[in-house]
Formats: sequence, C-alpha cells, structure tokens
Amino acid sequence: MSGELPPNINIKEPRWDQSTFVGRANHFFTVTDPRNILLTNEQLENARKIVHDYRQGIIPPGLTENELWRAKYIYDSAFHPDTGEKMILIGRMSAQVPMNMTITGCMMTFYRTTPAVLFWQWINQSFNAVVNYTNRSGDAPLTVNELGTAYVSATTGAVATALGLNALTKHVSPLIGRFVPFAAVAAANCINIPLMRQRELKIGIPVTDENGNRLGESANAAKQAITQVVISRILMAAPGMAIPPFIMNTLEKKAFLKRFPWMSAPIQVGLVGFCLVFATPLCCALFPQKSSMSVTSLEAELQAKIQETYPELRRIYFNKGL
Repeated sequence: MSGELPPNINIKEPRWDQSTFVGRANHFFTVTDPRNILLTNEQLENARKIVHDYRQGIIPPGLTENELWRAKYIYDSAFHPDTGEKMILIGRMSAQVPMNMTITGCMMTFYRTTPAVLFWQWINQSFNAVVNYTNRSGDAPLTVNELGTAYVSATTGAVATALGLNALTKHVSPLIGRFVPFAAVAAANCINIPLMRQRELKIGIPVTDENGNRLGESANAAKQAITQVVISRILMAAPGMAIPPFIMNTLEKKAFLKRFPWMSAPIQVGLVGFCLVFATPLCCALFPQKSSMSVTSLEAELQAKIQETYPELRRIYFNKGL
C-alpha cells in the first residue's frame, strides 16, 4: 500500500482479529519470529520512533501501511507492553525457539546421569526465570528476594522431579525414560511461573475497559492470567518433548547413530526446533493476549469502584503476559 497513510490505524491492537484462533496464530507467528533477535539496537529504536510518532499523529513521508505494521511488530517483539522497557534479549518471545530447541534437545539427550540432569535442569530453569520475569504482566517490579525464591524453588522442583522419575524408570522401557525431562519441565512450570509472578497475585495486575482506560488492579485477573500461561507453556513444550523420543528411540537402533553417536544431540536439537517453530506460536495463541473476565468475577472492592464509575460495564480486560 502506498500513498498518504491514514492517521487512524489502530496499532495498539494486533493486525489480525484476536477473537479467532487463526488471527491469534498469525499474530504470534510474527511475534515469535526468531529473525527478530538479529535486529540491531538502531533498527529497534527506529521501530520505536515510528510507532511513538504515529501514535502522536506524526507520519514520516513515504511510510506505507506494511512498513508501519512491520515497525509495530518489531517494537512489540523487543519492548514490554506495560512498562515500555526494552526486554532482555533471551527473554523475548523471538528467542524462544532457538533457546528452547538447544536447551530441550540437550535435556533430552543427556538425561541418564545425575550430574547431567542437575546441569540441564538448572540451565533450563535459569532460562525460564529470565523469560517469566521478562514477560510478566503489569508494571510492578519484583524484589531480589522474590526473584531468588522463585528461581530456587522452581529449580529444586524440576531437579527433584527429574531425579525421582529417573530412579523410578530405571527398570522400565528406555522409551519411557525419555519422557522424564518433559515431566520435570511441566512440574517446574507449575512452580516457576506463579512464583516469578507472585507480586501480581498479591497486589493484582492492571485491568482496563475495552478502550484501555485503567480501572485498577485485580489479583483475581492475575490468577486467570497465570493459569492460562502455565497451560500454554506446558502444551508448548509437549510436541518438542513428546515426538522426538519416539523418533530417537528408533534412530538409535540404526547403524548410523551406532557409528556416529555424537550426532544424537544435533539431531535431537533439530527435531525439537522443528516442533517448536510451530508449537510456540500456536500455543501462545490458545488464549487471547488481551484477556478478559466478567466484572462480577473481580474482588468486591474493585467491583464496587467500577460499578460506581462505569455502571454499564460488564467485562474488563488485562494483559495476561506470556
């Protein structure tokens, strides 16, 4: 599209209809595009300038609609939606596929010995802690003490699950043993995400009306947001940790891997990466990013405040985080 760009394109919202799964999937395929982590600081700042200028009604000469949307998605991939701060590189959603394929592939290759389990579960939980903090909802900072508690608890939970299941599966099929890392990851997600976002559960996350007007903070909204994120994260890990074990179990019986056993890790990483390229955006799309709930589901005090100011309001909206 060329010519004069209209000033009323709503770039606060995604380009695609977020009320449908297909629209959300298109949105997240763009947001999680791994190529975004290769962008320079100059490109990120340029995208931020275009987005901020457009919101102020300043349109650079020659800017097309496609260029505006591209700038918006570059901006969204690197800057937090609530605080506006630049996110840590490995915590961005565009880093999910390359980081997770490497860590998950190694967790699933080196799962037989206790030192290997300890090392890779620690690496995975360190990465998860960065991702969960980077993609938290709201603008309330965590204290160092809260961050430390969440990190240690999740790492301990993941390692204990992995070592416990490893001990139980020593006398069963090797195929079953390959699923131990997935069980550990699922357990850790149930611990890590709520703890990393514990401040939201205590003081709430910002809730708004449909037009983005802030109405207050709700812990009930935070509970719904965190539950949805935990479900998405577990399902996101499932294909990459459930499909490769069957393939690797078959390949390791073949002459090729017996001759070149060092190829096991690269093949596993590649298989996990292929699964994650699709699983990451599709599982992010399971629930709307701008989630909503009924006003009647909020805390009584906040309900009363909203009904006094906006008596006709029936639903509130909030950023669920990722």
